[in-house]
Amino acid sequence: MDLHFLGGATTVTGSQFLLETGRARILIDCGMFQGSPNESVRNRVPFAFEPSQLDAVVLTHAHLDHCGLLPVLVREGFSGPIHCTAGTAELARLVLLDSGKLHEQFAKREARWEKRHPDRVEADDRAEADAYEAAVALAAEGNAVPSEATVMASDAASDPEVALRGQPPAVEIDLDTPLYTQDDAEAVIPLFRPIDYGSELEVASGVHATFLDAGHILGSAIIRLRIAADGERPERVIVVSGDLGRPNTPIIRDPTVLDAADYVLVESTYGGREHEPSDEAVRVLAETVRLVDEANGVLLIPSFAIGRTQEIVWQLDRLIEQGAIPQLPLYLDSPMASKASDIYRKYVDYFDEETGALLRSGDTPLDYPNQIITNDVEDSKAISRAPRPYMIVASNGMLTGGRVVAHLRDLIGDPSATLLFVGYQGEGTLGAHLQAGTKSARIEGQDHVVRCKIRSIGGFSAHADEPELLAWLGNFARGRRSGDVGFPRLVFLVHGDPEAQIALEPKVRELGFEVHVPRWHERVELR
Repeated sequence: MDLHFLGGATTVTGSQFLLETGRARILIDCGMFQGSPNESVRNRVPFAFEPSQLDAVVLTHAHLDHCGLLPVLVREGFSGPIHCTAGTAELARLVLLDSGKLHEQFAKREARWEKRHPDRVEADDRAEADAYEAAVALAAEGNAVPSEATVMASDAASDPEVALRGQPPAVEIDLDTPLYTQDDAEAVIPLFRPIDYGSELEVASGVHATFLDAGHILGSAIIRLRIAADGERPERVIVVSGDLGRPNTPIIRDPTVLDAADYVLVESTYGGREHEPSDEAVRVLAETVRLVDEANGVLLIPSFAIGRTQEIVWQLDRLIEQGAIPQLPLYLDSPMASKASDIYRKYVDYFDEETGALLRSGDTPLDYPNQIITNDVEDSKAISRAPRPYMIVASNGMLTGGRVVAHLRDLIGDPSATLLFVGYQGEGTLGAHLQAGTKSARIEGQDHVVRCKIRSIGGFSAHADEPELLAWLGNFARGRRSGDVGFPRLVFLVHGDPEAQIALEPKVRELGFEVHVPRWHERVELR
């Protein structure tokens, strides 16, 4: 039985793991790489398998870095079932159709750019080709890694991916042809097969999947795969954390606790880091709103449309009720976020007790009392002419695209504006560079001096931090030791940048586990 790490390996994004049992071939997630152009070019690398030969896909959740390549998979021949929760199926439909539309728009924008700059086309195409070839070479290098899990996290310091991820502070959209279209995305939707939390289903011959609440976004799942015995190989259990949420966060339930597996794939996004306490995060949010009000300024919050936007609105609504902030106008400038909130309202059975109680009392915790939803592009452009002070929440959360980029272009040089980060900023992204204090940035081909205020809040992350990851993993060791039934034979650290994995790996070892940090395209034999 082999596990092939085709994404989410020494990177946060691009989740894709191929499980081959001898009787079945299952793909766990099929996500896009996101971040710098040098990293996202990996989306163009051909699949390491024949899509038509897959038996099924199991999907942890609807974020683009976990589901965003499904249209390519289907276009290239996959026609089997895609198993996920009902909430994930609805959100993934929204995400994929929007993504297809954006890819078409990006390609048209690239064509216009080439017409305006014919003298730069050859160099631009050469740079794209070089980045693509580097990604293909890196994939081939991963394929050459021995199947035994011997490459540990300490080797990541010399990882060639460091150069691939390196990128200056810029937002450049540079695709000659769409990665996929809206029609490609539409073709995915009939393949979704919703499953209830806690129900075990045989998704392929000898492979039984159970979806358990991951507490990350609506419908997110930890997937427990029970692989039936085959010949001399006994039954094995693989647990895939997906993106693991945090205990005691608003709206959705806490991550499910599991305590037995043979192999565990656990995310490591926040290895080496601890989120600030939730109370402190709310305090900083309230303080920032008040400061923007006093400065007669603008608060711009980059936020992913699914999960983070709903939580920020939830917190702002609570602060208004408490009288902790002035009731500034709030522009929700993300059509996807508005549609996602509508889907959230349909799945109240996924909510935690606090949010459920608010809804039963007649409260509207997913709505801000003075919110203005801007679905039309012209309405979005008009926000800059609105009377100040006001707040904008727009996607996406890492400033790699979306309407938030246009707002940033207008506000980055304004000392009375505040840019507030409320989530993870991937390596090489403009968000990461601004968060680190860069003094200038290039936005869609134009250089800008950074004069706006920049603040960050870590407590709103939808990802478990290092202590929370270790606490979740520790349940597999409680009352057991290595060699006992249910004690993991190996823990794989996935969905993390090398620095995070280097920090986390020794602490996971201290729990008694053997640990492996797979490289991109590495194949590991599971015995």
